[in-house]
Amino acid sequence: MPRLLTIGVSQSHTLSSIQETLVALRHTTQLAAEKGISILLFPEAYLGGYPRTCSFGAAVGSRSDAGREQFLHYFNSAVDLGDTPSGAGDDWIERRLPVSKESGRRGDGTREFLEHVARETGVFVVTGLVEKAGGSLYCAAVYVDPQRGVLGKRRKVMPTGSERLIWAQGQPSTLKAVSTTIKGVRVVLGCAICWENYMPLLRYSLYSQNVNLWLAPTADGRDTWESLMRTVACEGRCFVLSANQCVKTQHLPNWITGENTKQEVKTISAELPQELLVDGSTPHPTGPGRRHSMTTRTEENHEITWRRKDQAGVNGSAVQDTPKLGPTAIPEEEEYVSRGGSCIVNPMGKTISGPAWEKEDDLLYMDVDFDDCERGRLDFDASGHYARPDAFKLTVEGLDLDPPP
Repeated sequence: MPRLLTIGVSQSHTLSSIQETLVALRHTTQLAAEKGISILLFPEAYLGGYPRTCSFGAAVGSRSDAGREQFLHYFNSAVDLGDTPSGAGDDWIERRLPVSKESGRRGDGTREFLEHVARETGVFVVTGLVEKAGGSLYCAAVYVDPQRGVLGKRRKVMPTGSERLIWAQGQPSTLKAVSTTIKGVRVVLGCAICWENYMPLLRYSLYSQNVNLWLAPTADGRDTWESLMRTVACEGRCFVLSANQCVKTQHLPNWITGENTKQEVKTISAELPQELLVDGSTPHPTGPGRRHSMTTRTEENHEITWRRKDQAGVNGSAVQDTPKLGPTAIPEEEEYVSRGGSCIVNPMGKTISGPAWEKEDDLLYMDVDFDDCERGRLDFDASGHYARPDAFKLTVEGLDLDPPP
């Protein structure tokens, strides 16, 4: 009998505050539940934000005061899950750490909110986030089961490039896979964040745990990313979910763009976030091609839309445009700093949904048969019969590579 589940990815982008982003996550998860999605992945750093284009005023040998102010904004936008800087592992997962005498819990309530969303929707939620612990930030992802709550948390072991300025290195022990049973289907989930997927030994550590659902929240918006996801799926004989944000310049926070509009820095309150009114703007879905119209809003929130000058009218006649923008002009705020590229790949390395380019708030999902993972291992098992364990061995500090029970 086939082991069928519907799995999906949300190509969502971070909103202007953590409260608004959490509310958006809840709405998206509710929509996913309506579509029958059982497991849903959100992008890297979805909660807290990926600070694209920001240098934090750093150069070799110097840091500026303005850059430190930017880091303050970024630090305040991160979430506090109540973990320790060194990572408390099972003690954090099982809530064995001391709690605050004031609030009766650890952290800022984000963990409890995510567990509530998973429980009320019945959707297994995995989301990327920026976690603060002590005075450091970590790029992380959490697994949230509808029945048991948080099952585990990944911290990125190697931030890439300039990410190393703002994110600390995570613990290799967090590479531990988690298992759950959904609608009678046993799923073993492992997560590699962004360019961790380029690390062969890290990949092998997850293959060794018999992962059949590979989660790859990312910030890589290049068209080369899909080929890596297809390699991982085929190499691991597993389904792959990869989620990236689709971001325009106008989505970047004011502390990055330097706009005059003052941004209020908000933090999670002691209570769970309540429904918030967003600015009322509606994202305009676009395909992979260039937009044929552009929209802006006045200070009174009136929407103004005009066509680009290079658009031809009926029978090739010219269209009179106001204002005149030139043949290829696109307002800077409408330019993409990340085009998305979220996708779903099957165990034979075939992309079965996506990649989704220049589609804001897109939801990709597919019905899949997890028996396909075993079918693929007839001729290849990266950590089993094809691995020559008598000749090659891998050890990871603090991590048991045996499959979870």
